Amino acid sequence: MGKLSIFVDESGDFGAYSSHCPYYIISLVLHDQSNDIKPLIQKLDEEIKALGYEGDFAIHTAPLIRKEEMFSAVQPNERRALFSKLFYFVMKSEIRYKTFVFEKRQFENIFKLEGRMAKEMSQFIRANLNYFQAFDDVILYYDNGQHELKAILNTVLTTELSHYDVRRVLPKDYKLFQAADLICTLKLLSLKCERKELSNSELLLFHNERDLKKQFLKPIKKKSFDELK
Repeated sequence: MGKLSIFVDESGDFGAYSSHCPYYIISLVLHDQSNDIKPLIQKLDEEIKALGYEGDFAIHTAPLIRKEEMFSAVQPNERRALFSKLFYFVMKSEIRYKTFVFEKRQFENIFKLEGRMAKEMSQFIRANLNYFQAFDDVILYYDNGQHELKAILNTVLTTELSHYDVRRVLPKDYKLFQAADLICTLKLLSLKCERKELSNSELLLFHNERDLKKQFLKPIKKKSFDELK
């Protein structure tokens, strides 16, 4: 018995389907708090500082890849180094993850999309109820970035679990929230690989599709909840 942390992040929005935003992706990072990851967090902080950033700096992978926001003047090698540091932190941490993918053009309106999201997340919890019930406490960590997703998460957990708590997070304060962001990004990259739609900025950072799959997409699957059952 113990505490289970669930960190949630998303990629996409609840707007209408468009070619530049065809998917809505939700990633849950599950961490049994009895597995101490503080030494790994400290190591990641030190590695980030060695690259010239503050230890509480949040690695946000989408703008990092696209060379946007604070990364607009950062060279590809440094951006790849930041991405890799976070990736290897995830690989070494005792965590599991579950990702849900929704192709928005399959839903004629937002209500059907929201309904499918709630249904699939509920089914996931029911299928693994013994796992979730093994913990005294379940704590949901989300930044409340999208009100629709917040409402869905609360509805699902209220229905499927007897008790849970909620914490609002800031990305800089929780490396596992940044891990959820990374996993969303990797899932999106995997989908783009399937459709041969990698952008120039993605190819610049990861060199080519083969390297991306070998170094990042294939290894991360080892952390999937489905693989670890």
